[in-house]
Amino acid sequence: MNRINQLFEKKQKNILSVYFTAGFPQLEDTVPVLKALQANGVDLVEIGIPFSDPMADGPVIQQSSHEALQNGMSIRKLFSQLTDIRQEIQIPLVMMGYLNPVMQFGFENFCRECSRVGVDGMIIPDLPMSDYLHEYKAIADKYDLKFIFLITPETSEERIREIDEHTNGFIYMVSSAAVTGTQQSFDSRIAYFNRINAMGLKNPRLIGFGVSNKATLEMVNQHASGAIIGSAFIKTLGEQHQIGTAVEVLLDNLKK
Repeated sequence: MNRINQLFEKKQKNILSVYFTAGFPQLEDTVPVLKALQANGVDLVEIGIPFSDPMADGPVIQQSSHEALQNGMSIRKLFSQLTDIRQEIQIPLVMMGYLNPVMQFGFENFCRECSRVGVDGMIIPDLPMSDYLHEYKAIADKYDLKFIFLITPETSEERIREIDEHTNGFIYMVSSAAVTGTQQSFDSRIAYFNRINAMGLKNPRLIGFGVSNKATLEMVNQHASGAIIGSAFIKTLGEQHQIGTAVEVLLDNLKK
């Protein structure tokens, strides 16, 4: 069974997923970041592939992507770094990136390399669902890679149900229609969260975009299987000199 499915089978609530940009702050930080996150109890990690035009991301992740590219990060380099990762990392790993670099690398080559190093799934936010179903799903299934779709407050019920039908892993529930970034409160999102819960979807959901403190984390955990944290961690990584300290500071901030 895919590690993503195993995770959601054994843990239905309070799942913590953390995103980081590969190659940030330093080119060779990928493996140390993964080790630190696992050691501190993070359940799932999204490894961000840096791209020059990350349209869904706010300024913090955009800047980390820019710096990672300046450091020399590439998909090929990332797979090289991850070659022996399963000797030390047991938690599920998801690749998150944009379509352009993945297509330049070659979609099947990308899936093959994901399978080789032990990646469990992928998020490509700018790949249209119709294209995925007609051209790419069979390839992803061949390599047992879960393709994670995003939904927002503006996603229609018809599209959400279509995503739920064709997803086997989890649904990435975006907290708002804005780009990534930290927020102090999700009070205005409760109606959206309740609306999705009332749909009775078969797939579990993780909520991301804006989770950065105790209030937002608790709100998310009440309305979904868990939270995805990105910008808050990237910001902390940039501020701290030690990766382990950055992870500890992030987790401490989620208790405040």
